[in-house]
Amino acid sequence: MTPIRTVGVIGAGRMGQPIIGHMVRRGFTVRAFDIDPAKRDAVAQLGAGWAASPAELALGSDAILVCVGYDRELRGLVSAAGLLRDAARGTIVAVLSTVHPRTVQELADAARPLDVHVVDTTVARGGRAADAGTLLAFLAGDAGVVARLTPVFASFSADIVHTGGVGTAQVAKAANNLVMWACLIANHEALALARRFGVDVDRLREALLMSSADNYVLRHWGENTMAWADDDLEIIEAMARDAGIGLPQTALNRKLCRTLKPKRFKLDEYGV
Repeated sequence: MTPIRTVGVIGAGRMGQPIIGHMVRRGFTVRAFDIDPAKRDAVAQLGAGWAASPAELALGSDAILVCVGYDRELRGLVSAAGLLRDAARGTIVAVLSTVHPRTVQELADAARPLDVHVVDTTVARGGRAADAGTLLAFLAGDAGVVARLTPVFASFSADIVHTGGVGTAQVAKAANNLVMWACLIANHEALALARRFGVDVDRLREALLMSSADNYVLRHWGENTMAWADDDLEIIEAMARDAGIGLPQTALNRKLCRTLKPKRFKLDEYGV
């Protein structure tokens, strides 16, 4: 198994930058590309190189981590006429984006004749975990490809789970997001109710963390935003339609998240 030495990163934003920094500190040669050239200085400060285009980034990269938005952004970047054409034979394209499982599977099919490996490698636990290098990584794909990628992801992840074939990491991330947004809404409503009845919600929150109501979002209350809720839940609803099952709570939560999105979820904001 040939070890990965040079890693390209497309997307040097909130998640991409700390991931780049961790990989550099672990001895990987890292180059980055972002559509915002202003990110170049930040990337240089992390010790990574800069590529002027995805095509330039693909040259010499053993693996390319794609940290862009959702389906449309990913499909616009990774195609047989784009990144897949420019990548060398044997290159691994690891998709950290949150997309429909079918999207990654179709890209993997398009990459196969070019001898490029497209896999999905979603992460959970958010920006603070990215900063600390303690992300949870779901890796999906051929066992040999996952084995090659594991040392790369171990540089910024505390836990790594091989979920199965291509697309299953997206399923794992969808399950994670479904539960996370449901917990956020439940926490908000519980604390709003308590406040209306005169309960000290800060003290109540500490008590709930010791009870059966404990959950990750409650432990990190005040750190969550609604920026990605609608996109996440849209993907989950599409997956449910494709699978022929109903997820009524997901549909309701999507509507509620739209209502709650303007709020910052500080501990003193529990209005409903």
